[in-house]
Amino acid sequence: MPANKTAPAAKKKKGRRARLLVIAVVLLLVAGVGYGTFWSIDTVRASLPETTGSLKLKGLAGPVQVKRDGSGIPQIYADTSEDLFRAQGFVQAQDRFWEMDVRRHMTAGRLSEMFGSGQVKTDAFLRTLGWREVAQKEYDTKLSPDTKKYLRAYSAGVNAYLKDHKGKSLSVEYAALGFTNDYKPQQWTPVDSVAWLKAMAWDLRGNMQDEIDRSLMSSRLTDKQIKDLYPPYPYDRNKPIVGGGAVNPVTRKFDPKGTADGASSATGGYQTQLSSLSDTLDEIPALLGPNGSGIGSNSWVVSGKNTTTGKPLLANDPHLAPQMPSVWYQMGLHCRTVSAKCSYDAAGYTFSGMPGVVIGHNQDIAWGMTNLGADVSDLYLQRVTSDSYLSDGEQVPFKTRKETIKVAGGKSRDITVRTTDNGPIVSDRNTELDTVGKKAPVGDAAPDRGDGYAVSLRWTALNPSKSMDAVFELNAAKDFTEFRKAARGFAVPAQNLIYADTKGNIGYQAPGQIPVRGKGKGNGTYPAPGWDSSYKWRGYIPQSALPYELNPERGYIVTANQAVIDKDKYPYLLTEDWGYGARSQRIDDLIQSKIKDGGKISTDDMQSMQMDNSSEIAKLLTPYLLKLDIKDPYIREAQKLLEGWDYTQDADSAAAAYFNAVWRNTLKRGFGNKLPKELRVKGECRNVRPIDDSGPLEDLDGNTRLVRECGKRAPDAAQPDGGDRWYEVVRKILPDAKNEWWKTSGTRADPGDRSRDELLASAMKDARFELTSKLGKDIDTWSWGRLHQLKLKNQTLGTEGPGVVQWLLNRGPWNLGGGEAAVDATGWNAAGGYDVVWVPSMRMVVNLGNLDKSRWINLTGASGHAYSAHYSDQTDKWAKGELLPWAYSEKAVDKSTDDKMVLMP
Repeated sequence: MPANKTAPAAKKKKGRRARLLVIAVVLLLVAGVGYGTFWSIDTVRASLPETTGSLKLKGLAGPVQVKRDGSGIPQIYADTSEDLFRAQGFVQAQDRFWEMDVRRHMTAGRLSEMFGSGQVKTDAFLRTLGWREVAQKEYDTKLSPDTKKYLRAYSAGVNAYLKDHKGKSLSVEYAALGFTNDYKPQQWTPVDSVAWLKAMAWDLRGNMQDEIDRSLMSSRLTDKQIKDLYPPYPYDRNKPIVGGGAVNPVTRKFDPKGTADGASSATGGYQTQLSSLSDTLDEIPALLGPNGSGIGSNSWVVSGKNTTTGKPLLANDPHLAPQMPSVWYQMGLHCRTVSAKCSYDAAGYTFSGMPGVVIGHNQDIAWGMTNLGADVSDLYLQRVTSDSYLSDGEQVPFKTRKETIKVAGGKSRDITVRTTDNGPIVSDRNTELDTVGKKAPVGDAAPDRGDGYAVSLRWTALNPSKSMDAVFELNAAKDFTEFRKAARGFAVPAQNLIYADTKGNIGYQAPGQIPVRGKGKGNGTYPAPGWDSSYKWRGYIPQSALPYELNPERGYIVTANQAVIDKDKYPYLLTEDWGYGARSQRIDDLIQSKIKDGGKISTDDMQSMQMDNSSEIAKLLTPYLLKLDIKDPYIREAQKLLEGWDYTQDADSAAAAYFNAVWRNTLKRGFGNKLPKELRVKGECRNVRPIDDSGPLEDLDGNTRLVRECGKRAPDAAQPDGGDRWYEVVRKILPDAKNEWWKTSGTRADPGDRSRDELLASAMKDARFELTSKLGKDIDTWSWGRLHQLKLKNQTLGTEGPGVVQWLLNRGPWNLGGGEAAVDATGWNAAGGYDVVWVPSMRMVVNLGNLDKSRWINLTGASGHAYSAHYSDQTDKWAKGELLPWAYSEKAVDKSTDDKMVLMP
């Protein structure tokens, strides 16, 4: 592996930087520099948890065993459900409390209490959304008595650990934080756990970014051009998840064997007349990474009739932004005897700070998740006064609440949250959103703009739900009926749930709270006028009408963020913005290649499929690149790399490096330079023609004048991002060599392109020079992995500040294969560069024939302590596509156990 490196420190405001310099000095002492050596060793060792012997844990009904394997992964054994979750809280606090504490401050809008005034803006926005308030309502009014009991037990376990651990004994980060303020963690509460589901829902919220981007594009592009950039889903080529079925028009229940009879969207097809927003919403906080086409997952399940084991095999790898530590925490939760008193025997991936297993298996069933991608959020323009908003011609008073944001080392800030019947006014917290309201053009029937419209957000996660109940029900489910019953409560985030059981059944369920829009709103692809009630939500798709499958004849099910069902066969609108199915269809093709002519799929095959790095866009575009008659020998040398290339993106592939550079430059020339500044990479500037409502502006001599315009979006969120939507955009125009998209404006240095072949030749030239600057002149030394690197960053002190802080807390880089929209989805943003911005955050393969022969891996390690042996001990294996053995039965767990601890009452 290459040596660990970190990026240079970003420049920050003086006060923030001064505080971080103090932290840097402290952490230098922690690392054992100079006279602080003795103190630093004590500090490092103080935060490492006890994993052997026995400890007292108040409130237990009986002894609880915690067995950790060689990777530090714990398996917990108890006699009651409450003891099990109490111990889970204690053990997760041992390994990950800093992460848990930051998460709860994030979801509550209280980061400023830990990190000072630099987080006030983020806190104010999150307070406006009211995640914590909604979580409190869920706990008070929605959750079952058993769920509340388990949440309280979990909280008690966390708090038992906090009672005896403070400051440096909690983590190195607290030792550092203690030199900047007097922050001390408060008691953990059940609502802290419930609120984390809101954070997950925020980053899996569906098509909000597409809704914004379409509007921003309309400041420069025509309606037809925008439609070109959002082509329809290719149902004829990339199969939906559900192969058939329909909603019974009488019972309104989905029948997997039913047939559609002229089904059409129940919400209508009207597209709002809103044509543009003139500034970006890019600064809305993303907690797991930028919201866009990269966020997703792979999961698939193969029936026993097609496997070597004779029982189902289930694979899953959710795609999220890379973090240190991983967002997942591996764990087993075992009742010694499964009974009414102790109902659980589950193992898999958990969230630190939340009881239960999120993805995994129990003794009877296994389940996985991918993002459904349903459209569950809408932006509304609101005509407002200081204390009311317009609705159907009448002024309606805001619902308001006061919030006080406490600031470490500073004065508290007070804000007022204003809420409409279309959700909270989010533009109060964000200048860009405020600008949206001031500039967004609307139809003639709109009320007078005055000083501008406010912007509100309607989002399903702001409704109290029973998602926490669903987690426990999934953990205890014994068959497909109980699985579907649990799925009904999984309101947010809306996920594709995939299923297999030890009896040989496989299945799928689309759950979630998905709105039915009014006739005015139509397909939910643009922001809407909040003053017109015809644009409001009318309710939600009945849970009984959501698609599902059980034991389909084809013998397997694939979910990878593609369309759930052909829209012509389903009466409700789920979304207009599916992923375009490049990954899902590749998985489908791989399965078909194995099972044709009676072949069988093994656990090794499932693992190998997860690492498939074939590039769909390379298969499409490379033949055109090779047909070009390149005269320049310098460019021709690079072109030859593509001859005989098999389109795989291995880390050591020079061809993959060159092709991806050509793809990036093709997108930049053909599309990126034509997009408005709000969508382009921040700091990248170019000369453009200024435009107002009447068209291009001229100088006094009648000449069209140019102005310098710079991009405004973060590199990992800019467009064109190069995902499979852009595959479809380019696929459509490739046969048309004279299509308008191939034409580019020229400069003195670059005369521009007038056709497909000219643009592709220019992109090949640009790519050759770009890679020469990045990788050197000698193409024999080029490799995709040198461009495509993964850096794991601590999500607080490791993301900003002096390089020494990053060196202490961060890890990497790793040179990776894979790529955007490949099955091995190490995503990168073509507008921003080649660094890895999305990853398979974990990988698992569950063997329902013998659960002890299942396999799993995490992105990092079990521990959140930077100096633990288990901080990043799984990453090298993860990068190579390896999986760890996954012991489940008590006999197998005992055989793999390295450390054993007993928690005593």
